[in-house]
Amino acid sequence: MAGRPSWELGSVRNAARLLKEFSIADRELGVAELARRLGLGTSTVHRLLATLADERLLERGPAGTYRLGLAVHELGASVAPHVGLHEAAMPAMAGLRHATGETVQLAVLDGLDSVYVERLESPHTLRIFARVGMRLPATTTSTGKVLLAALPPEELDARLAHWTPERPTPHSIADPATLRRRLREIADRGWADNREESRLGVVSVGALVRDGAGEAVAAVSVAVPVDRAAAATLRRYTTLVTDTAEVITRRLGAAAAG
Repeated sequence: MAGRPSWELGSVRNAARLLKEFSIADRELGVAELARRLGLGTSTVHRLLATLADERLLERGPAGTYRLGLAVHELGASVAPHVGLHEAAMPAMAGLRHATGETVQLAVLDGLDSVYVERLESPHTLRIFARVGMRLPATTTSTGKVLLAALPPEELDARLAHWTPERPTPHSIADPATLRRRLREIADRGWADNREESRLGVVSVGALVRDGAGEAVAAVSVAVPVDRAAAATLRRYTTLVTDTAEVITRRLGAAAAG
């Protein structure tokens, strides 16, 4: 964690510990009780509470105690769809990994980043090294490109207006006209590939997942080392990935209807 002062990291950790003290049984807590539970001085707890209240993560009650604030509930609402996505996606992702023997990933779009929210690692010795929570430029990944291609034209224009091309490899797209042409092709066929655009030696194929309302919410992909990515293999994986995306889409639709 180079570059971050230890006191700053300690403050973040203490703020997280403080927030986790609130529960259904302890909806409101005071300064003295929080200081006792956390083993911190009351002045430190006061500062933490003031900062968290400024950010709407906490709010102060009339008796001087604190309770979770509106921002926490907003964050919880944003997590709920991902919980449903996890339940719908994981069985299908497990089936895809079994069918391919390769790394299977689920990603969502955040701005111009592809963020991995689920991952099942390949059983092979040679693996694709990444992790849940990892961000990559969406323009360099199969999941990111298929999600960008699904955006309404005006939203895509707004996002690309702030695009600064990143080139993790010489194969990454850096030209706006080329990117838009590729995205139109992806929108027409419903899947995207990544041929060593995010990392040398890695190829992937991704397909779009929609929710019960028909909105694009995620993309599922298979990532393969180049030495296991023969043309016939990739054609087979493309079919398997698109089928898996459709299964997850149907499960999300059924969950929304039920």
